[in-house]
Order: sequence, then structure tokens, then C-alpha cells
Amino acid sequence: MTMTERDEPLTPAGRLFIQPGMDQIINCAVSVDDPIDVDAVKLEISNSILVKHPRFSSIMLKDSCGRERWRKTEVNVDDHIIIRHQPLTDDPSISDEDAVNDYIADLSVSTPLSLTKPLWEFHLLLAHNSAVLRLHHALGDGISLMSMFMSCCRRADDPNQRPTTQGVGISSSSNNRNVWRLLKKLVMVIWYTVVYVTEFGLRSLWLKDKKTAISGGAGVELWPRKLATAKFKIDDMKTVKKAIDNATINDVLFGVISCGLSRYLDLRSLKSPKEGLQMTGVAMINLRKQSGLQDFSEFMKNKSGARWGNKFGMLLLPVYYHKGGSDPLQFVKRAKAMIDKKKLSLEGPCSYKIGDLIMSIFGPKLATLLNYRIVSNTTFTISNVIGPPEDITFGGNHISSVRVTSTALSHAITMHMVSYAGRADMQILVAKDIIPDPKVLAKCFQDALLEMKEAAQAVAKD
Repeated sequence: MTMTERDEPLTPAGRLFIQPGMDQIINCAVSVDDPIDVDAVKLEISNSILVKHPRFSSIMLKDSCGRERWRKTEVNVDDHIIIRHQPLTDDPSISDEDAVNDYIADLSVSTPLSLTKPLWEFHLLLAHNSAVLRLHHALGDGISLMSMFMSCCRRADDPNQRPTTQGVGISSSSNNRNVWRLLKKLVMVIWYTVVYVTEFGLRSLWLKDKKTAISGGAGVELWPRKLATAKFKIDDMKTVKKAIDNATINDVLFGVISCGLSRYLDLRSLKSPKEGLQMTGVAMINLRKQSGLQDFSEFMKNKSGARWGNKFGMLLLPVYYHKGGSDPLQFVKRAKAMIDKKKLSLEGPCSYKIGDLIMSIFGPKLATLLNYRIVSNTTFTISNVIGPPEDITFGGNHISSVRVTSTALSHAITMHMVSYAGRADMQILVAKDIIPDPKVLAKCFQDALLEMKEAAQAVAKD
């Protein structure tokens, strides 16, 4: 056996995502305009880079020391295609979107991927013109997998072109060479890094958010789930962003989350929460040299800074409860102030390096325990992945929506947002015994953005 044919070990992050309590499968719902041609889908997959990629053409096994490894195997596309001809529900009043969401909610707690084949599946839901792509998180992170997905698609306005990736999601930054400002920034970087890394350590031990009507906790990952979709327009977010100096889409998103959660707590709490109550989110940050989407070919270059796999750090991002009636833009301003401090710290790279070190030295059990406790001691998970900026097709069939969620965690709320062609859909996966009405929560988020847009437009007119 040659060097290139030997089994490859999983990365530390990959090992984390296969451990009980942290086992993560990404469930991506793709809806199309026309009926799904099963043979065309199989042909498209067979001819795509997906089946040739080392991770998508390998099975996971353990060596004699119990260490997980990837081993190359032959891919039989038919083994990865699950076809459902019948509707998911007999109730005609349930929309296709709701039916697919219910299907994914069930998958998120009850259906692992088989270890006898590479860790991905396509569920074709023919009656709903939808497919659910199930990809194990050990294969790669959101940026890697989105680039893979886009490499299999084509632009709707030009079938010969792949979707745009260059420059998407990349923010410009100015170089400030003032010595005193650089020294001040260095001091702030050190200070905020020490503060936030210390909090990380405390979160893995005993520090936890105060109990609210939306809190999860240890064991909640096993509870039944419901799934709802909050829908936003990117232009609405940009309108809000322009009303606040140097704001970003992520600032707006966290303002919306803070405002939406406050609204929901007003509706569902038996006793009004304390003003300024902290609800901490766990978020992932891309640590590659180049931010934003990248062409899939860049991931396959050995010396590229855009390395394939799970290359992310973890951030703790707090939002705060504030009673309704105040200026909705204040939620965004507070979120921006918090995120600006996080940007000055090295919390993301430090969390990655510390996690890598613990996994390498002490093994997966301790690393998983510490990560599990961080999740159990916080309130929600949030991710935001940039998708195609224009309409795209797969196998000539126009894609109308792309929605992503993952396996349930011990949080009662898990939120994943993906942008696509001027829209952004945020999947809200909840423990239904804690949050029985995720559609109400989704509306709280949607209404928050609309009110922020109206406030931003009023500011622009003044």
C-alpha cells in the first residue's frame, strides 16, 4: 500500500463531531421548482466532484488503538439515494415546507448515518419537490460543504457557469499605521482575549446562563424536536446596516436575535425577566486566511490557506433581554458593540488551539465533556453561512430555497441561517417540550427585522 493509499486519521474537530452528545449531522433541505428526475439526480451526483472527494469516498473506522480513521472505498451512488414517493403527511393543509421541516426535525434526534458507507445521503422527497442532503459534520464545516455544494450547481442565467464565489462575504478592512493606535489596539486585543478565554474556561466548569423559558440543559439533545423557518430579505438587513455606522450583516442578525428572543420571552414567561438578562449564544467563526466563500478548487490545494475540513473557532456571543417599546435599532447597536469587542480578541483561534490540544493530549472523552458543558451552560447555537448570491440550478432544475439545520444539541434552540439569491432563511430547531411554538418565535424574529427596517428608513429621512 502506498503512502497516498493509507488510512488518514480524523482531525481533532472531526473526532469531536462523532462523539455521543456532540455527534453532528448537517441536514440541508433543497427545494426545486420542477418535479425531481431521480435518474438525472443520480447521473449528476455520479459525474460530480462529490463522489471523487477523499472524504466523500471514504468510510470511517477505528484502528487497533481505537483512533478513528478514513479509509478509501468504492462509492455506489444508489446506496446514498433514499427515495420517498409518497407525501410525508396526509393532511393537505400542511405546506411542503412544513412537511419537510417536520421530516428533518425527526431526523435530527433519531437517525444516525450508517458507518458501513461514506457519511452522506440524499433523501429525495418526490411528492414535495424537495431533497434533504445529510452530511456528517466530520466531513467538513459550513464553508467547505457550501463550496462543495456550489461546485455541483450552475447559475440559472448561464448554465455553463458555476455560482459566484469570488469576493462573496469578504469584508474590506483599512490599514491604520498610527503607532499609538496600534499599541492601544494591541493592549485591547490582549485584554479581551484574556477575559473571553477565561469565560470559556468557566463555562466548561460551572458558569451558566440564568434559567429562562427557552433554556435547555444536559440531556435535552435527546428530546423531540420541532423545526420552523424565519425568512428575511437581505435588502432589509442592508437597510438596517446602513442606519448604523460601520455595522455588518452579523451585527444586524444578532440585533434581530436579541430583539426576537426578548419578544418571545415577553409572550411566554410567567414572570417578566430581569432587564438586561444575558442569554449566551455559541457561534462558529471561520479561521481560514481568506474569509467568505471560496472556489472549491482552492480547498483542494495542499498549500492553500483555504484548507478543507473543520477550520473554525468557537465564540460565546451574548445577547440581552430588553422589554419592548424601545427603539428597535438599539438592539443592533448593542449587538455591534459586543461583536466589535469579540473581533478585537483572539477568542476564536484560542478556542480552536486549546480544543485541538486537549483532544490530542487527553483524548476525545475530556474534549467532548468540556464542549458539552459549554453548550449545556449557554442558551442557543447560531451559525450564518453565506450561500449563492444568484439563482442556481442542480441538474437543470431551478433551486427555489436552501435551508440548513443540524443534529439536536443540549440547547433548546439551534439556529442556522443561509443566504441565497437575496434572501436568508434561518432554520430554528427547538426542543418542543420547552418551546412548543417555533413558528411564533420565527415571527418574533421576522417582525423584529421589519420594525428595524422601518426605524432605519425613518432615520434616513431625517
